[in-house]
Amino acid sequence: MSSLPGLLAARDPGWTEWVDVIVVGSGIAGLTAALRLRDQVERIAVVTKDVLAAGSTQWAQGGIAAALGPEDTPEQHEVDTLVAGAGACDAEAVRVLVTEGPDAVQELIDWGANFDKDPEGNLSLTREGGHHRDRIAHANGDATGAEIQRALIGAVKRAPEILVFEHAMVVDLVTAEDGGVAGLTIHVMGEGDADGVGLVRARAVVLASGGLGQVFSQTTNPAVSTADGMAIALRAGARLRDLEFVQFHPTVMYLGPDSRGQQPLISEAVRGEGAVLVDWEGRRFMQGVHELADLAPRDIVSKAIMKRMLETGRPHMWLDARHLGRDFWERRFPTILASCESHGIDPAIDLIPVAPACHYASGGVATDLWGRSSVPGLYATGEVACSGVHGANRLASNSLLEGLVFSRRIAQVLPTELRPLSQPVAQSGSVGLVAGDVRKEIQEIMTASAGVLRSAEGLSRAIEALAKIADTPAAAIDPDAWETTNLLTISAALAEAARRREETRGSHWREDFPDRDDARFAGHIDVVLTGADGDRSAARSDTVSVTFTAAPATDGGAS
Repeated sequence: MSSLPGLLAARDPGWTEWVDVIVVGSGIAGLTAALRLRDQVERIAVVTKDVLAAGSTQWAQGGIAAALGPEDTPEQHEVDTLVAGAGACDAEAVRVLVTEGPDAVQELIDWGANFDKDPEGNLSLTREGGHHRDRIAHANGDATGAEIQRALIGAVKRAPEILVFEHAMVVDLVTAEDGGVAGLTIHVMGEGDADGVGLVRARAVVLASGGLGQVFSQTTNPAVSTADGMAIALRAGARLRDLEFVQFHPTVMYLGPDSRGQQPLISEAVRGEGAVLVDWEGRRFMQGVHELADLAPRDIVSKAIMKRMLETGRPHMWLDARHLGRDFWERRFPTILASCESHGIDPAIDLIPVAPACHYASGGVATDLWGRSSVPGLYATGEVACSGVHGANRLASNSLLEGLVFSRRIAQVLPTELRPLSQPVAQSGSVGLVAGDVRKEIQEIMTASAGVLRSAEGLSRAIEALAKIADTPAAAIDPDAWETTNLLTISAALAEAARRREETRGSHWREDFPDRDDARFAGHIDVVLTGADGDRSAARSDTVSVTFTAAPATDGGAS
């Protein structure tokens, strides 16, 4: 791989601010961290690239998983999570998730989130793929994320001590002499007095900036999901983990071969209520593939759809939910119904065309059980982080729960670990930028060679093509170029990690290594940036370095 920038090219900061803690991102993970920390530190700020409600949380349809039902237990939730993770979960992290999850959801309710109730006034729980119990709490039928986001934003607005920077993009972390966090540079895009690039000095930074969905041509992620948090952490010397485990949601509405960007998601909860997958002949094809058939874990369903597409030469498969009826659709899935109708489909009488698309990054900034990264003073939570709970394939509706639980844990330890407000040192390492207009090319390379189906030949081809793009500098400095460079950086790291993992496990599917290989790959692929001499001590560096950390399988060796 050609050199990647150790820093993004940017103008010198024109203004300065200081806080104790700065939280990057305004979804469930970021706002939970901010709300939990606001009474424990003197000055706290939230930075978000758009408005507070623009991240991935608001798009979550299905719900939030926790052992909340009378017949459910954290132990059963743990088993389902480990099985879905295909031997790559951190068992201790999973135990934290499932045992602390119910209390975390209750706190969300206390902050004002209104979940759907049954006629007796209890939480209305449903089931999704990979779950053996009804444990998915939902709101307004299929608008759970929007309700959670509404409640959290309301709580933040009632907390004037939280300083909010909207329309602000983080450019890079700045570090102190010891390599730890000293703050970050941000670009406020034409809003308010603090315009342009500025320096926010901070004693700690919490990354909660979401995922990498825009790496691929088709995704369920919003436009802001350009891997910024992962890229700035990598450039600052942090270790990334499990980037190759990108979950492709099996039932994304197919809009045609030329569709790009965010695509309409058909929630797994629709299958949880009885919808089934069929091919062009009207035949169901999930029976016999897995004991849960159409409700198998997402990687299994995505692979089954792709295999059927390859076998038949068809561009997509179909979801049949006609038997649910119009009244049920209007009551249970009003948001999805409106989305379908906007594309000329009435799911009460029509089949829905579906195909897999990029949905969730199970990997990210490697953290411990308290959200600490490998860089002192840098914490990560939510989709930008790799806490170890998702393994090779996230269990449905565990993502919102992870953001809640691990943000709460960060808030428990961070106030006692605050660093001094350090003076930033001059940053070393290469400085660069690629033009924003190469974004489509990056996405097409990654979709073709590092998408659902991968091989050594395709991944090598992708790495070579990305290297050529890296050698083409941008003519202008602007947010589009920053985002595109972040996408390039994480694309290169992802492709290298995927090439290193010579097996098929969970959401990582290698056609040249079709079997799971616990003897060689029961562990993690870590990615760092190193200088030409392999030194990481300077933090700012420019060459992808991939290492393998061995670990025992956590699901009894089940495939």
